[in-house]
Amino acid sequence: MAVVGITGHRVLSPPITEYTTAETLRLLRRHPSGDLVGVSCLAEGTDSTFADLILTIGGSLVAVVPARNYRDFLPAEHRPEYDRLRDAAIRVRTLEPAEVDLEALMAASRAMVDESDELIAVWDGRPARDYAGTGDVVAYARSRNKPVHVVWPQGAVRD
Repeated sequence: MAVVGITGHRVLSPPITEYTTAETLRLLRRHPSGDLVGVSCLAEGTDSTFADLILTIGGSLVAVVPARNYRDFLPAEHRPEYDRLRDAAIRVRTLEPAEVDLEALMAASRAMVDESDELIAVWDGRPARDYAGTGDVVAYARSRNKPVHVVWPQGAVRD
């Protein structure tokens, strides 16, 4: 069984999204779909794209929810997608905080990394803009000796 986690930027341009989705799918297809589990916090953007890919290729989805009010924290337009993916998960792990803050987001990312055998990072390679950003999650995964597959188009710049 392969357990793969995801971290990545939430807002990407269409060309970067197209590239990173195709590359993430290529990485996921290295594993037999019946033996594949994807772990995601189901945020908008990369997390949800990954979750959809996992389900599309026949893998199982595990959701890590940072806090009890996480759904309310998400943009309103993303909530239906979050609900759909959460409902499709074989397991939902909701962490204890009632309110989402940066520490709760990082705790969820650490839980996702700890549960995973490897991490896919849709990441421009730059330091996190705020605590608990993609760069922080990659650093944590590397500190835990987890393989990290960075997915980013060469020369692309994130806004």
